[in-house]
Amino acid sequence: MAKDVIIALDFENKEKTLAFLDQFTTRKPFVKIGMELYYGEGPDIVREIKARGHKIFLDLKLHDIPNTVKKAMRVLSRLDVDMTNLHASGTIAMMEAAKEGLTREDGTCGVLLAVTQLTSTSEERMQQELLVSATMPEAVKKYAQNAKAAGLMGVVCSPLEAALVKEACGADFLTVTPGIRFADGDVGDQVRVMTPAKAREGGSDYIVVGRPITAASDPVAAYERCIAEFLG
Repeated sequence: MAKDVIIALDFENKEKTLAFLDQFTTRKPFVKIGMELYYGEGPDIVREIKARGHKIFLDLKLHDIPNTVKKAMRVLSRLDVDMTNLHASGTIAMMEAAKEGLTREDGTCGVLLAVTQLTSTSEERMQQELLVSATMPEAVKKYAQNAKAAGLMGVVCSPLEAALVKEACGADFLTVTPGIRFADGDVGDQVRVMTPAKAREGGSDYIVVGRPITAASDPVAAYERCIAEFLG
C-alpha cells in the first residue's frame, strides 16, 4: 500500500462530518472514523462516506476476550473498510481471533492493525499506572512482534517508534502513526509527537492527522500542506 495521509474525522455527528468533507472537491482523502462518530451515528455513516469514494480506517480499538472480538470483527467485515484495529495488549490469541473474524468467506480481509501504546501515554504513566516495567521502545517492539506473530499487517504506534518497528518486523510491516503536528502547531493532549516530514523520515507508512487539519481555518490547505510535507 502506498504512503498516505489519513484525516481523523473527530466530529460528533453526521452533519458536521459531511460539511467538512464537502470542502474537498478535488481529492477524496483517506479518513479515519473513530469512536465518537461511529457510536453517535452507527454503521450507516461508514457506508455513506465509503459511497462518497473515501478510503476508511475504522478506529474502534477492540479489546475483549478472543471470541467476543472475533464475532465483533465478523460484523465489521460487512462494512468493507480499508483498515480497522484492536489493542495489541489483548494478546496474540485475541489478535488471531480478530483476524479470523475479519476475513470473509472469499478469503479477503482489510488491513488489521494492532495499537501498541497510545500517543497520549508517556513512559512514566505506562510504568507507574499500567505496571509495564519495560521501556516504551521495548514495549512497543514486543507488541509489534506479537502482532506480526498473530498474522496482522501492521501496528498503530507513535512516529517516534516507527523505525524501531520496521527494524523488528520488516520493511513491509505497516506503521500507522498518529501524534502528528506541524512544527508551528499546538501538541494538545499528545505526548509523543512528530512533524509530517520527520514522520516520513522515521519510517511511517501512514500518518493520522486530526486537529491540525480539522480545526484549521482552511482545512483543505492544511491537508495539502500535510501531503506535501509527508510525501515530499
